[in-house]
Amino acid sequence: MASRVDVQVETVIDRPVDVVSAYAGDPTNAPEWYANISSVEWRTAPPVAVGSEMDFVARFLGRRIAYTYRVTELEPGERLVMATAQGPFPMQTTYTWEPAGAGTRMTLRNTGEPSGFAKVAKPAMEAAMRRATTKDLARLKEILESR
Repeated sequence: MASRVDVQVETVIDRPVDVVSAYAGDPTNAPEWYANISSVEWRTAPPVAVGSEMDFVARFLGRRIAYTYRVTELEPGERLVMATAQGPFPMQTTYTWEPAGAGTRMTLRNTGEPSGFAKVAKPAMEAAMRRATTKDLARLKEILESR
């Protein structure tokens, strides 16, 4: 579908898969490495499991966005998928981790169906998402490699 947003970025982090997946896969850490996420509040008790729900507050394209993510898939150390249970438009975020030499290749993919303002602004939104997620993964790499 032409209106679908699909942004995927990846990086190699010089840390083992278990370290990268444990940190990046814990939503509590998201405000530390995602520039646009200001807060995460658990609706269900941690740790992350299929069915876990968290409320996120972010700023994107100058707008405050509040949404609830529900974990829909979890393969510890390999894959985490979260989908919006509530928010401005349906969005799914997928993290995957795989060995890359002595480090970890982390892939971050956001897909969704924008509506209203977001649908009209899709090209700008997709470009902004790509820039933001590229910077977020660079920040994650910096945080984990400095430990």
